[in-house]
Amino acid sequence: MSVLSLIQAAILMQNQLISRPGADPVFRAGLVEDPSNAIRQEFGIDVPDHAKIQVHESDMSVLHIALPISPNVELDEERLEAIAAGLCCCG
Repeated sequence: MSVLSLIQAAILMQNQLISRPGADPVFRAGLVEDPSNAIRQEFGIDVPDHAKIQVHESDMSVLHIALPISPNVELDEERLEAIAAGLCCCG
């Protein structure tokens, strides 16, 4: 899979993870409670044990912003695939 394909897959999954919880309260609760399991059930992706996924719910007084990986970080193929799958944040 090309890097462009990986990035496109990551964007698609990210969009689904952001939009679906608003329309599906059961999925939202599962994503908050156990993100790895929700991702496995929704996308068929097993999140590695070493990858940590944190889901934060914003409200009217708190906005959570996730910064992307620094552009100066060099990533190997395995990390690129994990990022594309939304599974890892590499520093």
